[in-house]
Amino acid sequence: MNANLMDIPALARRASRRVAVRRRAGFAILALVAVFALAGPFAIGIDPARQTLADTLMPPGAAHWLGTDLFGRSVLARLAHAARLSLGLACVAALSAAVPGVLLGVLASWRGGRVERALVMLADAVLSVPGLLLVLLFAALAPGRYWALYIGLSLSLWVEYFRVARVASRPVLAGDAVQASRLLGFGAAYILRRHLMPALAPVLGTLLAFSTAQAVLALAALGFIGVGLQPPTPELGLMMIEFLPHYEEAPWLIAAPVSLLMLLVLGMMLLVAEEDAP
Repeated sequence: MNANLMDIPALARRASRRVAVRRRAGFAILALVAVFALAGPFAIGIDPARQTLADTLMPPGAAHWLGTDLFGRSVLARLAHAARLSLGLACVAALSAAVPGVLLGVLASWRGGRVERALVMLADAVLSVPGLLLVLLFAALAPGRYWALYIGLSLSLWVEYFRVARVASRPVLAGDAVQASRLLGFGAAYILRRHLMPALAPVLGTLLAFSTAQAVLALAALGFIGVGLQPPTPELGLMMIEFLPHYEEAPWLIAAPVSLLMLLVLGMMLLVAEEDAP
């Protein structure tokens, strides 16, 4: 029994090291994808919409590292633009959902009573509609428009931030530090900046990574079923549906967007890796 108890700190240290390694690996993957998305279009220097029908379905080679599609367009150039579009739009939508979600969650815990009940009812009403269906509704109003996807994603993601912030801020607001700040006359902005945000930051960082991955997958799913962005826009879901009919004669085509999507989600999941129980 004593030997097992003595092993617990060592096991905890090993578990913490494993988590640190996973998070560094996730950060490295996301950094590589971000560099590819931001610098790739400029480094490659090829117009993703340029068609060369004589180069149709070329295999990967020196001229085109990932080959060409049915219209002779560079798959690498289109993949770089698709990564920038998907990652950029997903991050903007997740951040736009985080700000009102966190503020409303803190407001609900702070005020309580009717304010909290009204905000909870609003969140429950949004939750009654599946997130992807909500994005579909906005995409149907303005097919192929970036703003429609952005608004739909933001409206479907803010509820999780609201629920997490509401629950996590309650014990902080009831703590001695916040009570002392109130007695000393500090305002809501000071309490939010000095007490609430440091306490909420770790869990909100994890939620931000999950919601960004969820937004990337939603964009790809909408593009794959043809109700998101429209051709010739380079987008991961659109590329998949364009390449799918040629998976037998050119399997490298469908592998490119699928691999990039897997790397995006894998990096975000590794970044929020949790410590295993010893």
